[in-house]
Amino acid sequence: MVFAGSWARACLGSVVSVTLAGCAGLGTPPAQVVSMPAQGTLLFTPQDKAKWEAVALPGKLRTAFKLEKQGQRQVLQADAQSSASMLRQRLNVPAERLGRLQFEWQVENLLEGANMAEINQGDSPVRLILAFEGDRSRFSAKNAMLSDLTEAITGEPMPYATLMYVWSNHQAVESVIVHPRTDRVRKLVVESGPQQVKQWRQYRRNLRADFERAYGEAPGALVAIAVMTDSDNTRSQVRAWYGDIRLD
Repeated sequence: MVFAGSWARACLGSVVSVTLAGCAGLGTPPAQVVSMPAQGTLLFTPQDKAKWEAVALPGKLRTAFKLEKQGQRQVLQADAQSSASMLRQRLNVPAERLGRLQFEWQVENLLEGANMAEINQGDSPVRLILAFEGDRSRFSAKNAMLSDLTEAITGEPMPYATLMYVWSNHQAVESVIVHPRTDRVRKLVVESGPQQVKQWRQYRRNLRADFERAYGEAPGALVAIAVMTDSDNTRSQVRAWYGDIRLD
């Protein structure tokens, strides 16, 4: 029991918070599952509150999310003060429909001391998080135990694979960072350093190719997408903004 309790605290502090586990009872009621249309594009906008599900993380202060008007459009502002939480949308996008991903964000500042390769320094001013289904029988014993524990605590198992797009303090752009506690969470650096802060940054990615490069295998179905701004590990403050997210 001592081992289980210690392991649970470690999971809640560093893995559950970034694997899109639902944290049952900690967020709003589950949102509807959004399916990919037979033809066309999935477009997620900040003001589409019907699809976004607020997800609090065990033992963490909540990051404040709110709509803000910039020019002629609405964007999503995230204000983290030693906090961590996310907004999630549940999806059902078959693997064969995964293609181009477009998103945009802006950060006001980076987080001094943040290092996503380290267990207790893994904050990021912005994250786009994608969760994928897959064959859990391929989990290592450690990952299987972690998934079971995640489900016992939150009501949902750990996704088969989680891919994050992140802004790093110093890791090279296009580098892949494997989470120090589980290899089922991998972070792809799309921006690094302070040169582009306070500017809107737009990205166009090949989601299937990015997953294959990060994991060395083809992706399964995409089952959730989320945005997350966190500063709980560095005990600091950061403000960021998210624009539209497009899958086609």
